[in-house]
Amino acid sequence: MSATAIARDTLLEVRDLRVAYREAGRVVPIVDGVSFTLKRGEALGLAGESGCGKTTAALALLGLLPSGLQRTRGEITLNSTRGVMLLHRRTPTGWRDLRWKTVSMVFQGAMNALDPVMRIDRQIAEAIRLHEPGADADVRVAELLERVGIPRTRRHQYPHEFSGGMRQRVMIALALACGPELMIGDEPTTALDVMTQGQILQLLEELRRDLGLALLLITHDLSVIAETCDRVAVMYAGQIAEMGPVREVLASPQHPYTGRLRSGFTHVGGPRELGEAIPGSPPNPGEEFSGCRFAPRCHLAFDECVKGPPPLLVDHTGREARCLLAKLP
Repeated sequence: MSATAIARDTLLEVRDLRVAYREAGRVVPIVDGVSFTLKRGEALGLAGESGCGKTTAALALLGLLPSGLQRTRGEITLNSTRGVMLLHRRTPTGWRDLRWKTVSMVFQGAMNALDPVMRIDRQIAEAIRLHEPGADADVRVAELLERVGIPRTRRHQYPHEFSGGMRQRVMIALALACGPELMIGDEPTTALDVMTQGQILQLLEELRRDLGLALLLITHDLSVIAETCDRVAVMYAGQIAEMGPVREVLASPQHPYTGRLRSGFTHVGGPRELGEAIPGSPPNPGEEFSGCRFAPRCHLAFDECVKGPPPLLVDHTGREARCLLAKLP
């Protein structure tokens, strides 16, 4: 991909990303041919069940893949204000320069992501001093904490002195420390009560609007995406099953998997009732498919679904679906 190939208003372009590990002499894909774009200031939700490859795809964007996993194919281009960056060619030194300053991440489970024996102001200041040695880190930390709703008087406290929601606010302040253009949120509201979850989502929306951030939000909960994102990409078994504007996808899903996911959520702040479960379970990594990956669990599957991989259908608006039943204009 050449540096001129990316559109001016596009911040991130991922093309044919594949992440895999080796087992018994064969390559086992976790992410298998994922492609998407993210515009400046846009919020894209990556949705799907556990194990579908959402977090692995996001970690590949930051060069943080766990030991044993590697990108085996694909291109990742970031059209930063610092210049066009080909992330798939990044060196370890280049990754360190990129993280937090251009792309940051709010990890799942703030208590595990924060150092329990270090005051929160020191943890946030550490990132600032690393990337901006001349900055007044103490002043910046106080401003960041107030920005996310934490009084600056609490900046000398330790993570265990905060509630779960407040710790997540600390993680967001850390992610904002060096003024990134893209923030990745990996299940940022997991394990929070409904009211706190709504507050965190509102905070993310305000920050995105006020700072012009692009947001890549990873979650299994479509209600979170409905409240926060402009577009959604639904992943299943390492691939994107359906993608498009949130309202259109949720109002008229073109893939049966999206429809089953939709039937299992309610709006944030609404009654938390158990939705209808999808029968069966997602395939194990490395499982071979003769046809559609969702066919064994699909209530609409027919003979053609298992004879070969379904084509990826894309309409003129960029909405796409990987299903023989999809009806895109």
